[in-house]
Amino acid sequence: MAALVAIPVGVVVERVKAESQWIDYIWQPSAVLVGEPEANPWTALSGDDDRMSFYAGSTVVEFYASETAHYRDNLIGDCKLWIVMAPTESDPPYQLTKVTADPAEGESYTETGVNLVEAVPMPDAIRDALVAFVSAHHVKDTTFFKRARDRADPEALGRRSPIDRRRGND
Repeated sequence: MAALVAIPVGVVVERVKAESQWIDYIWQPSAVLVGEPEANPWTALSGDDDRMSFYAGSTVVEFYASETAHYRDNLIGDCKLWIVMAPTESDPPYQLTKVTADPAEGESYTETGVNLVEAVPMPDAIRDALVAFVSAHHVKDTTFFKRARDRADPEALGRRSPIDRRRGND
């Protein structure tokens, strides 16, 4: 199914000097920018050797009509976007994979254990677009009705006597 809305976004990532003997830096997505900035991916934005911000690249946030229940739950909660970055074997150490407003999809990217997934605040322009999308495309939830079952006959699977079989009472 194709996305009905696609909003271009840019992602900002922060690199912090680690206090560890095994790794040099800790990387963490920190913000989503509405629109596509005119900077090259992995352009240094600000900071020093201990803490620096980078523009990691751009992608699109897509809205699907089938996921409106998840979007609605996100809007009721903290209004976050999930940034997903996959590790690389070169420099820069991560590649921007996805930005999503669907909490279930964002969580699904954590299952491999290697992706860097972080929830960041949703910009107001994207939140407004998501609210309009959900109100236009959400189908009212149907309530689940549990149907009543027939009472079980405890003798139905019981052992029958040979006398019953001769009479034709199978």
